[in-house]
Amino acid sequence: MATTLRKPQRSLKKWTAQKWTTASGKKSSKTGEVYAPKKTIAKLKSTAAGRKKLAAANKKKRQATRKGKQHARHGLHKGKKR
Repeated sequence: MATTLRKPQRSLKKWTAQKWTTASGKKSSKTGEVYAPKKTIAKLKSTAAGRKKLAAANKKKRQATRKGKQHARHGLHKGKKR
């Protein structure tokens, strides 16, 4: 008997299947970079505007980290359906 997954379960399954990383591939705790899906990082790195957006997000992440916060509102995930 096949069970149908509820929306939150489908979302979690999709999120789990994604390969998450930083732009450098190093640990976020060491570099202070944002953590995002590999496809998103590649897409941002491919254009000048994307690199600028990624740099701004990393700056916000590092500022929040310096203040002792684990999470930062950097805007990379804004408007994404997750």
